[in-house]
Amino acid sequence: MTLEESIKMTVEGLDLYLYDIVTTREHDRNIFRVYITGKDGVSLDQCAHVSRLISPILDIDEPMNGVYTLEVSSPGIERKLKVLDHFKASVGELVKIKDIANEKFKGKLLKVEGSNVFVDTKFGEEKVDFDFIESAKTYFEW
Repeated sequence: MTLEESIKMTVEGLDLYLYDIVTTREHDRNIFRVYITGKDGVSLDQCAHVSRLISPILDIDEPMNGVYTLEVSSPGIERKLKVLDHFKASVGELVKIKDIANEKFKGKLLKVEGSNVFVDTKFGEEKVDFDFIESAKTYFEW
């Protein structure tokens, strides 16, 4: 079982969803970020609980050569969309998508059918094939 599978199993055992795992370096520190979500969002207490539960897993299967800071949080209101499930869970939200041809789509995510993502842009409903998406994220108009 991979490290990600172990973390996913632990998170799902709490009736939560593993949104993403990101490793990064900030201010000369390695950071191992675990993003989680739930049906009704996720609380600070749930993040702390997940952190306590996965810490022993990380002690055995150390990421980043064992030198890292663990952060567990919600992916936030403005978050990256990397897999089809992220898009499906974000239907009705505002999104920005860039495809491999460098075309940009900005608007309300209407639906996901098969591997097609449908966005209501200022030009009307536009279809984007997931396989050609280079980057995507939700955004919030303040």
